[in-house]
Amino acid sequence: MESTSSSSSPMPKSRVCVRARTNSSGNQHTFCVFRFFIFSIITNISTAASTPSSWPQISYAQHCNAIVPESASTEQQFESAAYGTGFLHVGNGYFTGGESILGQPPQFEGDSPSFVMFSHGALYRTQTEGVIKVRGNLFFRGSRIVSPLGNITRRRLLRFRINQPRIPIRRSSATFELNGFWSSDSGKLCMVGSGSSHSKEGNSRLFSAVFKLDFAKNSSIAYSLVRGTLESVDTEDSFNYFKPVSILGISQMRYEYTLIEKEIGSGFLSEYNSDEDASLSLDVGERLGLCSFGRSAGGFELEYESDCDTVNCNPLGGGTPGFSPKFMSFDQVECQDDGKVHMLLRFSNSSSHLFRTFIPDMTLVAEGAWNKKKNQLYVVACRILNVTNSLADAFVGDCSIKLNLRFPATMSIKNRSTIVGQIWSNRTVNDSGFFGRIVFQDTGNVQIDLPGLKYEYTETDRISKACAKKKGVKHKGKVYPDGHSLDMRFDMSVRNSKGQVGWGHAFPLFVGDKFVGDQLYGKFRPHSPRLGGSEALVSTSHNSVVNISYKLSFTPSTSLMLVGKISSSRSVEMSAEGIYDKETGVLCMVGCQHLQSNKPSTKNDSLDCKILVNVQFAPLNAGGRSIKGTIESTRGKSDQLYFQCLELSSSSIYLSQAAESIWRMDLEITLVLISNTFACVFVGLQLFYVKRHPDVLPLISTVMLIVLTLGHMIPLLLNFEALFVANRNRQNVFLGSGGWLEVNEVIVRVVTMIAFLLQFRLLQLTWSSRSNDGSENALWVSEKKVLYLSLPLYAGGALTAWFVHRWKNSYQIPLPRTRLAPVNYNQQHSLWGDLKSYAGLILDGFLLPQIMFNLFFNPKEKALASPFYVGTTVVRLLPHAYDLYRAHSSTWKFDLSYIYANPRMDLYSTAWDLIIPCGGMLFAALIYLQQRFGGRCILPKRFRESSVYEKVPVVINEQL
Repeated sequence: MESTSSSSSPMPKSRVCVRARTNSSGNQHTFCVFRFFIFSIITNISTAASTPSSWPQISYAQHCNAIVPESASTEQQFESAAYGTGFLHVGNGYFTGGESILGQPPQFEGDSPSFVMFSHGALYRTQTEGVIKVRGNLFFRGSRIVSPLGNITRRRLLRFRINQPRIPIRRSSATFELNGFWSSDSGKLCMVGSGSSHSKEGNSRLFSAVFKLDFAKNSSIAYSLVRGTLESVDTEDSFNYFKPVSILGISQMRYEYTLIEKEIGSGFLSEYNSDEDASLSLDVGERLGLCSFGRSAGGFELEYESDCDTVNCNPLGGGTPGFSPKFMSFDQVECQDDGKVHMLLRFSNSSSHLFRTFIPDMTLVAEGAWNKKKNQLYVVACRILNVTNSLADAFVGDCSIKLNLRFPATMSIKNRSTIVGQIWSNRTVNDSGFFGRIVFQDTGNVQIDLPGLKYEYTETDRISKACAKKKGVKHKGKVYPDGHSLDMRFDMSVRNSKGQVGWGHAFPLFVGDKFVGDQLYGKFRPHSPRLGGSEALVSTSHNSVVNISYKLSFTPSTSLMLVGKISSSRSVEMSAEGIYDKETGVLCMVGCQHLQSNKPSTKNDSLDCKILVNVQFAPLNAGGRSIKGTIESTRGKSDQLYFQCLELSSSSIYLSQAAESIWRMDLEITLVLISNTFACVFVGLQLFYVKRHPDVLPLISTVMLIVLTLGHMIPLLLNFEALFVANRNRQNVFLGSGGWLEVNEVIVRVVTMIAFLLQFRLLQLTWSSRSNDGSENALWVSEKKVLYLSLPLYAGGALTAWFVHRWKNSYQIPLPRTRLAPVNYNQQHSLWGDLKSYAGLILDGFLLPQIMFNLFFNPKEKALASPFYVGTTVVRLLPHAYDLYRAHSSTWKFDLSYIYANPRMDLYSTAWDLIIPCGGMLFAALIYLQQRFGGRCILPKRFRESSVYEKVPVVINEQL
């Protein structure tokens, strides 16, 4: 056996990976995996920067023998499977102190909180029974402030990603590599080792430490806490000394249920306010049942039955009237096949902070069991007490909190939650720790797809009266979306009479008795049709009219007034139900809005259900999709809940249009590649021509070549990043083609660069040839005349484009740039965009400088090869012919998806598509005539005569 005397042999160093635990929502899953990935990278970087040979030797016996005596290893690996997945693991732990290590105090609120993680590596048995040799890593991460530099606006059929330049923000971190022993009898873990920290400023420091952790081999609701400290082994006057860091985590190792069965047997159900509504059943198996739900349930919104100004509503304790959390979530959910579950209940005042990290005074430790007879989950929860004094003294107690959760079998316009429940205390009002009963429901961000879910249409009479006058007119030949199709969902903008706007979306929940799911994130998971549905709103003797229920949500701008004189930037949620007629495309519904306030939500908060929603869908076979509608209050103007009529509009595309767009974009990418390739070929043919006839090089207009060269160079400069990485400042339009569109875009840029290099070579040869030509002065005089004439012409055109831009935008109401509003979508044209289109017009007329040069210099030679000027003209004119075809063949128009014949790079309309090709062909014909009959052949005869510069032999003295 090897000797483990620490005086002669220091504990070896090792690196291990942390296993991320994913116990809540999908967002949390991504968040934890990201942490694990960063942890591994930081560990490797810190180890490379500070090699173990440079770390000091630390004696285990000196610092830990009194806790867990050192024992010789048998080199036989210890299997931890019997202890479960949580063996010696602390994830997303809480800590105090650490300022000396991280360079900042820990912060556990915000978008990027602090946390501590510990995970074991290699485990070995020792000669002492019950003592395990452990190698592991301890990782600290400091907080940071996330700058809102970028955002993603998600749209159901189109996704706009607005990426702005990213500024890297460092986060302080520290990694310790530790070695030691754990005793299963005492539950004590003691380890020594060294580590390094990296501050936000990039500074590094080395530390030597001893890590002590209480980690019992069995856990229960009363013994769920893992407490520990990290202490420096250096003296206080040392530069590397740091103050002790206290650590608190949750253990899930060999969990034993000790409380829930006792609570149920002692009258748990008698304290619950039973709801007569039926509840749906749920499989309780680990794979498909309770745990799967618990880990993906998302957050819950809390509603208080009591007045929180007079009664304590805080389930976390403290007894401070008026304070109450607004949201709750499940975390670290672990289940058994018999329906038992233990987890953490996290509370927060912000729904975005529910899945961040463990905060003891905002968390309850809970265990529960699923009741198959009642189809409900019963949970008992305990507070974590004595946290403020010292983490070492923290303990789980006050298990007077009860929770019930169920899945309603029926939804309605006033009850849209698929998960509901209650939280209450079994104490009396005068007891310490009492709080008023709390009702919670899901926030609607997670789809719970359970068989048997039905919808009850309760507003039959109101809809019959309100929608009787809203019957649309049937149009022969027009086809509208089917009520069961995905085309029923749409993004929308809402606007009041003052031009104040908001952005949001609308999607159906039920069509008749068929559940079509929460389509907010593009999910569509329909159930099989249900029998025995609720009473129909309107007789549907034919299939054209269907009952339908909707969810509408929009975020108003800061100036949009919703109720009276009150404006809010909070998201407005509306539930609605009504009828849809697919023969006319008319959707008529009545709606309910949950009235929000800055105070904690109470169960008695009223619903404003005097709302009427009307929507007119566009035909599938129309020349575009433009949904129009209104959201109006049926209350009197004097009512305090009255709000102005909101105009609803949408330009989201239908699925058939999206499929058409994908096919068209693939075609246009191919056309762009072919076009640019031919441009390279035609310039190459001109280079081959001037190589065979070098005497014609001086006769090519340099102004024309500069225009063509800039035509290739400017797009390269504007899209230079696309050659290497995705441009951070542009807008990507995603229509389902994945990343293939960007790959093709890179290929297009490469071909464009080749065309630019060839064009630049032709310009260089032309410029050099004039320096060696005997008639240099005459050539440059003619070129200057071309320049003096073309520059004012181009400037005048640009000025005209500016005036047209001002005139067009003066008749449009600009839409504000909001977080939810897609950039450049249904907004005013920018001046830069109009100037780029005008630049495309200049390129279309690239032969104009050569025509003027021929007029001034009157050359007799053929300067341009026919394939060059004819082929380049065709390349420039074909997009206009294609635009005419596209305008007459496509059923909709969406400029942002156009790649070939892009309206942002040239002037495209029916008029321009006729004028520009005619002008281009005219210029090509004039070049042909000039090169065949002379540069001034197109002028009247009296203007053709002029002094002609002629090349003559140079006579030298020797010849004389």
